[in-house]
Amino acid sequence: MTLIKSISGIRGTIGGAPGEGLSPLDIVKFTYAYCDKMRERRPKSAGERYKVVVGKDARLSGDMVEQLVCGTLIACGVDVVKAGLASTPTTEMAVVFENADGGIILTASHNPKQWNALKLLNEKGEFLNAEEGAAILACAESEAFDFADVDSLGTIQEKDFTDAHLDAVLDLPAVDVEAVRAAGFKVALDAVNSVGGVIMPRLLERMGVECVCVNCEPTGQFAHNPEPLPSNLVELCDAVVANNADFGVSVDPDVDRLALICEDG
Repeated sequence: MTLIKSISGIRGTIGGAPGEGLSPLDIVKFTYAYCDKMRERRPKSAGERYKVVVGKDARLSGDMVEQLVCGTLIACGVDVVKAGLASTPTTEMAVVFENADGGIILTASHNPKQWNALKLLNEKGEFLNAEEGAAILACAESEAFDFADVDSLGTIQEKDFTDAHLDAVLDLPAVDVEAVRAAGFKVALDAVNSVGGVIMPRLLERMGVECVCVNCEPTGQFAHNPEPLPSNLVELCDAVVANNADFGVSVDPDVDRLALICEDG
């Protein structure tokens, strides 16, 4: 079992003893520390509420980690906006859309399915800096916990931010949707059975691009090692050629990493 505590968050394999893997106890400790330092970073007047967005990729452990994180946030008196299955960029943008105080992304990026992680965001939807991350690590290790009383517990609501994210992308001056639509492209997509299968086909459809889906069901059962390296993309390369696609696209489980395949595979 592995547990890696860094300034950017906490990452580890599921199972094992606390401190040796990404255990429920470690998840609670780190989430509490994030809340504690968020309050120091963004002091508010009495009665003002804190809000945090939580999004996840489709990992098998995602529901378990999400329930622990959201429950801890509520126990800290923080209101939660649960984004559900959402790419890392979607969750980052959701923090801005919601005018939230921060965000937590539940993903181990391109790591295999036994891994998960908490990636921590500030109120701009950006990753915390080194000093902020170090303060969270120190707070978690101190175990000086002080949770909210029953009248101060946070609330939870669910929202899907995928379409709002796509609207923002397609509104960019650099994106010429009509030119793409007129080209009549066909694209083969490998989403490694995670959230890429949620957002990427919708993006391509809105641009008038025919999408040949490979591993696009967000089951969390990764069809291959999810790091988009050539040795892991043989199936996608074959699909590009077999379907006479214009190119291929591979994304990692949380859709913040991209690989492109030429028309010849």
